[in-house]
Amino acid sequence: MGLFDEFKMRGVRIPNRIVVSPMSQYASKDGFANDWHFAHLSRFALGGAGLIFTEATAVEAQGRRTHGDLGLWQDDQIDELKRIVHFIKSEGAVAGIQLGHAGRKASERRPWDGETPVDDTDIAERDEAPWPTLGPSAIPYAGGWHIPEEMTRADIERVKYAFRDAAARAASAGFEVIEVYAAHGFLLHQFYSPIANVRLDDYGGSFENRVRLCLEVADSIRLVWPEERALIFRISATDWVDGGWEVEESIELARLLKARGVDAIDCSIGGIGGRGRPRRMTLEEGFQVPFAERIRHESDIATVAVGMIWSADFADRVVQEGRADLVAIARELLADPNWPLKAMGSLGIEREPFENWKPAFGWWLNKRERLVRKLGLR
Repeated sequence: MGLFDEFKMRGVRIPNRIVVSPMSQYASKDGFANDWHFAHLSRFALGGAGLIFTEATAVEAQGRRTHGDLGLWQDDQIDELKRIVHFIKSEGAVAGIQLGHAGRKASERRPWDGETPVDDTDIAERDEAPWPTLGPSAIPYAGGWHIPEEMTRADIERVKYAFRDAAARAASAGFEVIEVYAAHGFLLHQFYSPIANVRLDDYGGSFENRVRLCLEVADSIRLVWPEERALIFRISATDWVDGGWEVEESIELARLLKARGVDAIDCSIGGIGGRGRPRRMTLEEGFQVPFAERIRHESDIATVAVGMIWSADFADRVVQEGRADLVAIARELLADPNWPLKAMGSLGIEREPFENWKPAFGWWLNKRERLVRKLGLR
C-alpha cells in the first residue's frame, strides 16, 4: 500500500491517502461560506487530493474562535457548503467537514490582527465586538486572556446537541466525512486535559470523567450521521507540557472512541495553552508521525499523520511502512495545490508527463513538455 492507493472507511472510498488538513481562512461573515471558501477548497480537488476538509466549522456562534470562522449552527448556512461539496465530488475527491467549538479560545482576533483576545479596540477598528466564552473550568487560556465561564450541565448538554445538529446539517450538505476538532486547545481538548479541567463533577477529575464529553459527542453525532459515512476525531496526542495529557491516555481514548463508532484518529499535538513551557521535541519533517504510529498499532484504529510533511517520498513511506493510513498536509498544499499531481510524477505513477492531470491543464502542459524536450531546453 502506498500514498496513491484507495482507502475505504465504512462506505466512503477515498481515491488516495492525501488529506487536505483543515486550514482556517478567517474569511467568513456570520459563519457563512462564500466564494473565497469555494475557490480555496475547489483548487485542491483539481490538484488531486483524496479527502478535502473545510476549516474548523463552529457548531454554535459562541464557539467560534474568531469573527471570521465558518459555522454550521443554522440551516441557512447549508446551501453555500452544499455548492462546495458538489464541486469537490464532481472532481472525484471526497468532501469532509471539521466541526468544533473553541471554548475558552473563542473571541480571539485573526492571526494577522494579533491572535489575542478581542476587546473594545476591535469594535472601533473592525466593528467586531468580543463575546462571552465558556470552558470546563474558569481558567484562562493564557496570561492576559479572558476568564471563561465554567460550563454548567445545561451548557454541556447544549453543546453536545449542537454537535449533533451540525452533523445533521453536514449530512444535508452532502459531506461524507466529519472530523471532530478535539485538539489544539479547543473545547473538547480542554475537557480531557488536566491543564484546563479542574472540575469536581462527572466531567472532571478522573480520566474517565475528563473524556466523557468526547464520547458523548461521538454518540450524539452517530445518532444523526449516516451509518455509511465516516467519523474522525482530531486529538492532541500529548499536551507537550509537564502535568498535561499524555500519549498513553490518547491510546486509551482512541480505543473508547472506536467503540463509539469513530473510524480514525487524526494525531496532532499541543495547543492547550497555560503557563507551562512546551517540552523539547526535535522538529523535523513528520515529527508527529510517531504518535499516529503508536495510536494506530496500540489502539487498533486507523490514523491520520499530520505536521510538517512536505515531500512525496516521505509521505509515501509513512503509508507503505504502516505508520499511518492517511497523510494530512496543510501549508505545503496551500503553497502548491497541485502537490498531489506532482507527487504522482515524482513517485513514478504515470507513463508520460501530466497524464493524471485534468485534460484542461494536462494536455497543454504535456504539449509544452514535449516541445521543450525536443528543443533541448530542459
